[in-house]
Amino acid sequence: MVRLLIVGTGGMAHAHAMAFAEMENVELVGGVDTNPENLHAFNAEFGIRHAFDSVETAIEWGEFDAVTNVTPDAIHYRTTMPFLKAGKHVLCEKPLASNYADAAAMADLAESAGVVNMVNLTYRNVPAMNEAAKMVTAGAIGEVRHFEASYLQSWLTQPAWGNWMTEDQWLWRLSSQHGSLGVLGDVGVHILDFATFVAGAKVADLSCRLTTFDKAEGGRIGDYVLDANDSFNMHLALDNKAVGVIHASRMASGHLNDLRLRIFGTKGGLEVMYEQNQTRLRVCLEPDLMEGRWEFVETPLVRTNYQRFIDAIVTGEKVRPDFTRGASLQAALDRAVESHADCGRSLTV
Repeated sequence: MVRLLIVGTGGMAHAHAMAFAEMENVELVGGVDTNPENLHAFNAEFGIRHAFDSVETAIEWGEFDAVTNVTPDAIHYRTTMPFLKAGKHVLCEKPLASNYADAAAMADLAESAGVVNMVNLTYRNVPAMNEAAKMVTAGAIGEVRHFEASYLQSWLTQPAWGNWMTEDQWLWRLSSQHGSLGVLGDVGVHILDFATFVAGAKVADLSCRLTTFDKAEGGRIGDYVLDANDSFNMHLALDNKAVGVIHASRMASGHLNDLRLRIFGTKGGLEVMYEQNQTRLRVCLEPDLMEGRWEFVETPLVRTNYQRFIDAIVTGEKVRPDFTRGASLQAALDRAVESHADCGRSLTV
């Protein structure tokens, strides 16, 4: 039985708790949060007995094997490092950290501690994405030459998930002072992983432009200065010589939460779609290239990140995406910010 501690009891923590509660070999033993009202309500909802107001008091108690860290982005580093030092396995929400230096330190410590470490890049759960990556690795489309990817949301133009102008759970995402890296850090890390995982390569260099739209008078609502980026456009070159473009936006009206990737090689092309919570993969391969005929491919279900995290603890095997992958993605995000500050100049990652 894997005894699991949940750190942070906000909205996403409920998804973690529900997923782990369904596993017969996992016991939710404790919750950690500095907000006592949220913490006790969360524990009551999931039948969790132990409550802690700090990482330190939880570690002092110590009666757990693994941690799922669902705290805000800006504190992933300082809430994860003590658990790694204590020899605990950690699943951390994305992005791994707020900057590459912290992410690299987390990856290094996790490796030296010999613990299972994983970043919850949730779209690794998408069957079409995994099947596409297998096909590219197997050489189905030949040498990868070009790709284009997008992650489109519309919660700044329609209140499908709530009113961002009045609800703190959305407002903090629009303010760098509240720890937000904008759409780049929030969903950019997903689509960057989505594209490069399927392409089977790392980012070699990139250029990027970020955009923050005017959303309120004076650029603020109450304590929230609305300065975080709402959209980005990125050009990338990968270490396998492929090139591509990525776009993400919170103002893509009509797209609640949609991802798409098109990737082209010397022998064919693939299109991965995650739209309206449906996942699809279609391909155009030899001998259909001459007619440009595309067809859909069956995509078998895959084990979720939550399941694979626990599997790795039980078996002692390596699991991906690990903290090293998280640090690699953060390096690209950092360079994207630097590129924007330098008028979109191409920078080596």
